[in-house]
Amino acid sequence: MELSDKVCIVTGGSRGIGRGICIEMARVGATVIVNYCSNEKAAMEVVTEIEKLGQKAYAHKADISDFRQAAEMIDEIHSKFGHIDILVNNAGITKDALLLRMSENDWNNVITTNLTGVYNTTKAAAKYMVKQKQGRIINISSIVGIYGNIGQANYAAAKAGIIGFTKALAKELGSRGITVNAIAPGFIKTDMTSAIIDKSVGIEEKIPLKRLGTPEDVAHLAVFLASKKAEYITGQIIAIDGGLTL
Repeated sequence: MELSDKVCIVTGGSRGIGRGICIEMARVGATVIVNYCSNEKAAMEVVTEIEKLGQKAYAHKADISDFRQAAEMIDEIHSKFGHIDILVNNAGITKDALLLRMSENDWNNVITTNLTGVYNTTKAAAKYMVKQKQGRIINISSIVGIYGNIGQANYAAAKAGIIGFTKALAKELGSRGITVNAIAPGFIKTDMTSAIIDKSVGIEEKIPLKRLGTPEDVAHLAVFLASKKAEYITGQIIAIDGGLTL
């Protein structure tokens, strides 16, 4: 299988897009670490589903917005397996409000989890990938980080930050055999996006492909970027939105 000798960490892997990525990475042979912050039950359900596929998976609790917890998680995983090949920075939250109604906490919490969390895990994992002279870093951004969205200034700022981070890091790490890319999903049907989708009446008609995306749509792209077939792709921001932003 394509990724049979690879160790893959997916932050926020217990539900939504993260869950889909965990399962698809396992389908192609990767050993998957399902990172979660609070929902152990959901994380273990993902582990169980992967084990039913005959693959290996482990749940690992860590709040990636905390630098120490993120670093300890990465160090423990490297100590257990001896290598870390794929890091998917997927963990994220939303705290939507118009700017004049947005609290300082809602701003800080979204930036800290969605952007600083990417810094925390990537800094910890990159030191091992540099020594290995190979690795794949896949950051989950959003089309909101490219085009903005009313009521999501905090989320848009964090996702835009991920885009800049991805491009800068691709230049820093390319000579070490490490690719860094970002996926920018559009309207993907998950628990986290359900409220936004419910408010966006008629959104499917605005999408050229006339349907919402699924976690599996995003997961298939993540698997490709993690594979040998994508070894000459780095620093790219790939929208997966059914054509919504054309």
